[in-house]
Amino acid sequence: MNRTMLTATNTLTQLQKQMDIISNNMANIDTNGYKRRDATFSDLIHQQFNNQRNADEEVNRLTPNGIRVGTGARIAQTQLDMKQGGIKATDRPLDTAFASVGQLYKVLVQDEAGNSSIQYTRNGAMYLSPLSDDEIALVTSDGHSILDENDNPIYINGEPLDYSIDNHGRLSVRMAAGTDQIFDIGVVQVNKPQFLTANGNNLYGLPDNLNELGVALDDIFTDLGGPLRGEIAIQQGALEQSNVDMSKEMTDLIQTQRAYQFQSRSISIADQMMGLVNGIR
Repeated sequence: MNRTMLTATNTLTQLQKQMDIISNNMANIDTNGYKRRDATFSDLIHQQFNNQRNADEEVNRLTPNGIRVGTGARIAQTQLDMKQGGIKATDRPLDTAFASVGQLYKVLVQDEAGNSSIQYTRNGAMYLSPLSDDEIALVTSDGHSILDENDNPIYINGEPLDYSIDNHGRLSVRMAAGTDQIFDIGVVQVNKPQFLTANGNNLYGLPDNLNELGVALDDIFTDLGGPLRGEIAIQQGALEQSNVDMSKEMTDLIQTQRAYQFQSRSISIADQMMGLVNGIR
């Protein structure tokens, strides 16, 4: 296999990954609080051939000396676009939408093995899940417990009548007994979204190799608890839409398909050239 085939094959696999990312963005255009991902490319290692040893012979040359032969391109990073999505009013008391970029709810997720971990979501649709006759849990649409600022699940004891969530994430529940139960919903401010991992179902987590990456937990996000709760911006009775722009995704998809076709054509032409050389007698 010649160098042209190797270079095109290396790039084809990365272009396929980019198409998968774009397709995932398009599939989640109606997902509440979804944040699109964008892929950036970088060159793989290349070789430098200095065919002119005497630099004086390259006078008035406009390009760098020598010939650089690359080996293709790869996806360098998939970036999470935290840009604010549109806000749609629902008038449902337990629907919330963040009005500030980079803020996420803290939820408790349990895997199939029974292990629990704190993850994060931008989806503000909350629901009530009865635990017993006198206890109700505040959960996400997938049944994951929503945490307070101390990382404890929010449990409502008694019979609730009405709910109110202020702009800073404080949940006030009016009980049938005439009392109020107050909860401060756990919220974090993401400072470095590139370190968040997508765990599916609109949930984000942290990588397992933080120590290897040389990044501290406090560098990735700030826990908006205590005196920092004033930075939280929440709108009750509304949901944030995804920030996916279908026209941009379609444009990116067409460009990626054209690049994919170009690389495929390179392999075909290289194969034809090898056939011609092998046919020389």
